[in-house]
Amino acid sequence: MGKGSNVQKAQAARERNQKKMGKTDEERKAAKAKADADGAAFCCKICKQTFMVNAKPPTLYLHVTSKHPAGTDPVMCFDSLKGFDPNDPKGLNKPAAPAGGPVKPKKSKKKEDNLEDLFDAGLNMGKKKKPGKK
Repeated sequence: MGKGSNVQKAQAARERNQKKMGKTDEERKAAKAKADADGAAFCCKICKQTFMVNAKPPTLYLHVTSKHPAGTDPVMCFDSLKGFDPNDPKGLNKPAAPAGGPVKPKKSKKKEDNLEDLFDAGLNMGKKKKPGKK
């Protein structure tokens, strides 16, 4: 009779196409494991709700304030909220770095322009050949 059912033929064709694509079963399993880990990067310790790896602290803080009773410490839910200030979500008002912190390079003083140099530069820039004359 036939050489196999349509299901078997479809499965064989799928395997051939996957070999052409270049991904092996191990690579697909590894990619799935990474996607699962990224999907549950932040997990609330109280209610076990998960958040994606790209969730920002304001989003996590909003979860704490809206889903849990008032007065719940945000650090009890997410360790990454330690030091988070809800009044300054972007961290613009952080205190200056401690004395042992990185040292910023000093800016060099701007060289004062000499009026004669400016005048000479203006004269040189203004002299152009007129088109059409040789």
